[in-house]
Amino acid sequence: MSATHEAGWAHASGALRGPSWLREPADPNALVTPLWSSTARKVDGVLEIGGVALTDLVAEHGSPAYVLDEVDFRGRAAAFRDAFADYDVYYAGKAFLSTTTARWIAEEGLCLDVCSAGELLVAQRAGFDMARVGYHGNNKTVAELARAVELGVGRIIVDSFDEIERVVALATARPVEEQQASPVRVMVRVTAGVEAHTHEYIATAHEDQKFGFSITSGDAFEGVSRLSAAPGVHLLGLHSHIGSQIFDSSGFEVAARRVLALHARVVNDLGVVMPEMDLGGGFGIAYTTQDDPSTPENLAGEMSEIVAHECRGLGIEAPRLSIEPGRAIVGPSMCTVYTVGTVKDVALDGGASRLYVSVDGGMSDNIRTALYDADYSCTVANRASDAEPRLTRVVGKHCEAGDIVVKDEFLPGDVTAGDLVAVPATGAYCRSMASNYNHALRPPVIAVRDGATRVVVRRETEEDLLATDVGGA
Repeated sequence: MSATHEAGWAHASGALRGPSWLREPADPNALVTPLWSSTARKVDGVLEIGGVALTDLVAEHGSPAYVLDEVDFRGRAAAFRDAFADYDVYYAGKAFLSTTTARWIAEEGLCLDVCSAGELLVAQRAGFDMARVGYHGNNKTVAELARAVELGVGRIIVDSFDEIERVVALATARPVEEQQASPVRVMVRVTAGVEAHTHEYIATAHEDQKFGFSITSGDAFEGVSRLSAAPGVHLLGLHSHIGSQIFDSSGFEVAARRVLALHARVVNDLGVVMPEMDLGGGFGIAYTTQDDPSTPENLAGEMSEIVAHECRGLGIEAPRLSIEPGRAIVGPSMCTVYTVGTVKDVALDGGASRLYVSVDGGMSDNIRTALYDADYSCTVANRASDAEPRLTRVVGKHCEAGDIVVKDEFLPGDVTAGDLVAVPATGAYCRSMASNYNHALRPPVIAVRDGATRVVVRRETEEDLLATDVGGA
């Protein structure tokens, strides 16, 4: 937003007008299929996913609910696996992780990236092969690192000099025979000074931020030097991540050039050949019609050519590459379905008006609109309508003016209490970042496939909500 308001961006100058990219549809009942999972369709106005009508799903499981399309999830995982066949593909569990999805990822032949003790615990519970797990995080404790070493995590991505000291201490505390037989495998996260063209809060490779070792300051080379000489440690290579929701490969090109130059310096100055390199994730998806994401095949071709070109110029052998898609796999595979509670017709400047549609969820199940100013789409999911489309804002039930789920969308003008509204592309970071704000109960995740539903994560209960409150009678 170009202007601000003390009550939040929703009240800023110009916020009562729809964005320039939003066009009034000829038919507000129609699905914009690129935004939805592959099995989504409407039958007589009722949205079906995985062969399950959302009216039936809500009747059985209630709302709000996250609806996870298993066929779509597996298909997107397999597409990255196949397109990046010469890479190691790590699913970024922070986007959404459960024991069920961890098993799907394993079955589709992908590795798994975790960034907390809790995510590592889920991987362990799912029976995931720890040798295929990467462990991220900028503030791993000694206890967390010790657990990762004990479990035999395949790679620990170190993020600071403090962490290098912790990892080396843990590695050398083991018997010499164990150090030699199974050294602790590490990568060094570096910042390449590249800021992806994305929201400020999710661009992670520029210098002034918390992640990684700076290449330009020399810290990255110093970190690599310390680890290359450390006993009980196997230095795999460098790791770079330039941001999230990225559509343009030019950012990867600049980052790869700088990271590979450091890789070559390590070879030439230290005589150390690091066998691997991770280019991170951040591949974008379509949330609205303004988004035009690339395909895994195009990404693989462009990124492989970038690395090959740079390696030729540096006269070095290309390391084995890995990537970390998360949002690009689970994001489009999940939608959220809500029940409408109230509808308000709000007059705007110039004689226009907008419908405010309040649903039974909000920022507790999707914080991204409030946190990142993210855009979403939506559709009425329980019926067809002959009403003319109306400019609509879908809002939540929380005590915040910024509790907005979909800022701008055209819905049928007769949307009313009791209707179902479904929001596509909510698989990434919605359930992962869900909260109990206003003491809301977090929704369930319901997997759908071949006309059947399966509870992946159950709905929280009032008992869950009060379980940690020890002040009761």
